[in-house]
Amino acid sequence: MNKAIVVANGTLEMGVAVELVLAVAAEAYVIGADGGAMIARDLGLMPHLVIGDFDSISPADLEAFAEQGITTQRYPAAKDETDLELALLAAVERGATWIRILAALGNRLDQSLANIYLLSLPQLKGRDVRLVAGKQTAWLAEAGQHYLSGQVGDTISLLPFGGPCHHIRTHDLAYPLADESLTLGPARGISNVITGPHPMVEFTDGVLLVVHTVGRA
Repeated sequence: MNKAIVVANGTLEMGVAVELVLAVAAEAYVIGADGGAMIARDLGLMPHLVIGDFDSISPADLEAFAEQGITTQRYPAAKDETDLELALLAAVERGATWIRILAALGNRLDQSLANIYLLSLPQLKGRDVRLVAGKQTAWLAEAGQHYLSGQVGDTISLLPFGGPCHHIRTHDLAYPLADESLTLGPARGISNVITGPHPMVEFTDGVLLVVHTVGRA
């Protein structure tokens, strides 16, 4: 499995989920999305690639990266893609099948939501792509059966993504769903809790945004 860690230019919240990503950093191709390269550097993750329009990184820092042999890819400010989107596409181009995104959330609600929506990029389909912040990990699950890694007492939230999900069944969760639907609007799928060794969700159609929080949220 080819691993990539993509560091965005948002707020980095440390926590056990982020630490698990950092533990495998030596095996991963690290991409800094514009100013995310500075966050990566401060974490001790020297990026292999810095990509973006470079409005969030100083010319001196960019030159320092280049002097260390780090590849830089500059794009115009007037572009259709965000810097994080470009970084994710670059990870795919390099064959990454396991991608973890750090520092993708922050104090801009629009940017945070857009970064979550990037999980649905067609180019990411079939790859293990997860957004990680603090003690939380979020990913998209398509119709089918999905085992949820975690420990008893961890929090699981299931949010319909882009439309309703039907015939949902869960196992080893405190608040079971038994052939039920989740629709946009009601917060029915929030804050469930793992109660057994084999937590699972299965459904027949739609896409769920799964958010796993280590411990109680």
